[in-house]
Amino acid sequence: DDRAWAPQCIERNGKFYLYVPLHSKNSGGMAIGVAVSNTPYGPFKDPLGKPLYENGSWDHIDPTVMIDDDGQAWLMWGNPNLYYCKLNKDMISIDGEVKKMDKTNLKGYTEGPWIQKRGGKYYMMYAADGIPENIAYAMSNTPVGPWEYKGIIMPKDEQASFTNHSGLMDFKGHSYFFYHSGWLGGGYGRSVCVKEFQYNADGTIPTLHADKEGVAPIGTLNPFQRIEAETMAYKKGNIHTQPNGVGNVYVSDIHNGDWIKLREVDFGSRQAKQFTVSASSALRGGTLELHADEPNGPKICEVAITETGGWEKFKPFKTTDIKTPQGKHDIYLVFKGRKGPELFTLDWWEMK
Repeated sequence: DDRAWAPQCIERNGKFYLYVPLHSKNSGGMAIGVAVSNTPYGPFKDPLGKPLYENGSWDHIDPTVMIDDDGQAWLMWGNPNLYYCKLNKDMISIDGEVKKMDKTNLKGYTEGPWIQKRGGKYYMMYAADGIPENIAYAMSNTPVGPWEYKGIIMPKDEQASFTNHSGLMDFKGHSYFFYHSGWLGGGYGRSVCVKEFQYNADGTIPTLHADKEGVAPIGTLNPFQRIEAETMAYKKGNIHTQPNGVGNVYVSDIHNGDWIKLREVDFGSRQAKQFTVSASSALRGGTLELHADEPNGPKICEVAITETGGWEKFKPFKTTDIKTPQGKHDIYLVFKGRKGPELFTLDWWEMK
């Protein structure tokens, strides 16, 4: 009935299973729930109509899930204790008993576990040492230990986050570490950050430091297709996103001088003949300018957006006056209009 805290999602046989800690109106404590979807972004549905696990304790938060090489799925969670169990192949029922993990060598364990297997070794990464938190980890030959403590991955305080959760991913031959930062301010005002790294030769993880640089590009963006407006590498201003229906999101809170940056946009040698943006405004609107390389760089085009009768009443606005650059460029969607009020909202844009 309350407190949907840190979840984790995994795919199996074309279905996506989201494990979420929730406050249980049955027991009065926290419980682990599961929901299922055909996509990673939902809509998710509760297949059980009840918690997957609860016993009245407030320990039951921050689930992590892994499917081992032999097909066995493991679910783990907890603060301050660490619990684990096997999942059946249906991913919505527990095989056997829920047990407590031996934390003897999980030095400083607090919350936010992350379990994974890589190179034949199991990694347990977790938030450690209270508030604010370090990110620490241990390794084992089995998913349930005994664990060998390996040290701190990211020291506390650097990211100014009240509490910190983390995750690891390999993608297109690159390894990425995800973590929280508190740079946007305000207690639980955590934002997601990502940092590329390389595992050491023995499979251990080096010490990583929080930064605002982001990651190097490993692909390109094709502008000659529909691009969702929330696609962005960086932004200036207090821009937000809002849900609109099932699976759709639009960009809101756009003001004069704000901009959205996209990296590695590949125009090739093609020349665009039309630029279209789906936008809405309950006020007077404003202007969207598209610039190459810098917010005040060469102007590609501009579109005047007028009042549409509501912040979610979208309509297409077009221009055919376009100067398309050649090759790869960073591009900026720069927003201009009256100072003070919100200008417009954006759903998508495309070039043809």
